[in-house]
Amino acid sequence: MIDQRQVLNFRVQAQQLDRAEGMLEDTAVLDIGVQETGPDGGKWALALRGVDVAALSEEDVILLWTVRGAPHLYRRADVGKVAAAVEPFSDADAGKRIYDAARPLKAAGIGILAALDEVAAQMRAIVTKPTVKGDVSGRLAEVMPEPYLRFCRPCDATHLYEMPFRLAAVRAALELRLDTSPPVLQRIAGFRKAAALGDRFDLIRAYLRLLGPATPKHVADYLDAPVKDVKARWPEDVIEVRVGGETRWLLVADEQALASAETKATRLLGPFDLFLQAKDRATLVPGTAHAKELWPVLGRPGAVLVDGELVGTWRPRKSGKTLKVAIQPWQKLTATTRNNVVEQAERLAAYRAVSLAGVEFAT
Repeated sequence: MIDQRQVLNFRVQAQQLDRAEGMLEDTAVLDIGVQETGPDGGKWALALRGVDVAALSEEDVILLWTVRGAPHLYRRADVGKVAAAVEPFSDADAGKRIYDAARPLKAAGIGILAALDEVAAQMRAIVTKPTVKGDVSGRLAEVMPEPYLRFCRPCDATHLYEMPFRLAAVRAALELRLDTSPPVLQRIAGFRKAAALGDRFDLIRAYLRLLGPATPKHVADYLDAPVKDVKARWPEDVIEVRVGGETRWLLVADEQALASAETKATRLLGPFDLFLQAKDRATLVPGTAHAKELWPVLGRPGAVLVDGELVGTWRPRKSGKTLKVAIQPWQKLTATTRNNVVEQAERLAAYRAVSLAGVEFAT
C-alpha cells in the first residue's frame, strides 16, 4: 500500500520542485507542457524548478494552445513532437475536447477532425503575419459556415466556437507570441509535425511519469479525452499499486523512485502549476474545505508546498512597485517554515521585479 505522502514526494521529485538549478533541456515538466496562465504562470513554474527565466526568449520556448485549450510553454526545439503528442486520439476524442461546439458539426454531418482541419486551413490562410486573436476570429466568422459559428451575447457578435479555434491553431502551425495580451498569433517558422512521438512526449506516459501513480480516468480527465481512448493506449510497462484503497498504475521504471521518495523544499506554487493539475485532488488535499479554498470556481490562489505537503494557500497583493504575499495556513507553521516561506516570497518578488513589502500569515 502506497500512502499519500509517498505519492506527493514522488511527484515533487519527478517534477523537480526540489532542485536549485536546471536547464530547459532537462526540465521534465516541459515534456507535458507548462500552463501559462496569470502573472505567476509558466515562467514562474520554470523558475521554481531552477530555470533562469530572465534569459528566456522565443528562441528557447514556444507558447501553444494545447491541452484543454489552455496556453502551455514548451521547448521550441520540441514543437514538432508536441504537435503530434497533442493530437486528439480519435474523432470521438476531438468531439469531447471541443465541448458544445461538436453538436452543430455532428448535426451537419461534419467529422470533428475534419472540422478542425478546415478551421486550421482557414486560420493558416489568415495569419500571414502576426495577428491579434480578435482579428483572426473576425475574419474566420466571415469565411466559415454556420455549423462552426455561435452568437456571443457579451460581444453581441458571431464568432467561431472557442475550443475549435484554440485546438486548430497548432494544426495550422501557429504559435502565440510571448507576453501579448490580447494574444497575438503568428506562424511557426520551419514547422514540421513529427511522424512519431517517442515515449518522452507521449502524454499518457508523461502524466504517469510526472503525476503518477494514476488511473486511466485521471489521465482522461487531464486531457479532456474519453477514458476508452486512454485505455486503448495504456502503456504495457506499468505496475499496479494501491493508493488509498484504489488501484492505480505507475511506469515500471519509476517503481524504485516511488518507494524511496523523500523531499525537503518549500515552494509557492502558482495557481496552475502542474503539481496542482493532478486529477486526484483528494490525494493532494484530503480535506474538503481546503480543496474548496484551493480550487474555487473563480480566482484560484497559489499553494504553499512544504516538504512534499500542501500546507496552505497564498495570494499576491501588488501595489505599484511593491508586493505583499498573504498566506492562509492550514496548520500551525513552525518558525523555520515561516522563514522559508518568506524567502520564497522574496524570490517571487524578484521574479516579478518588485520589492517585497511583507508576508502576512493569517491566524
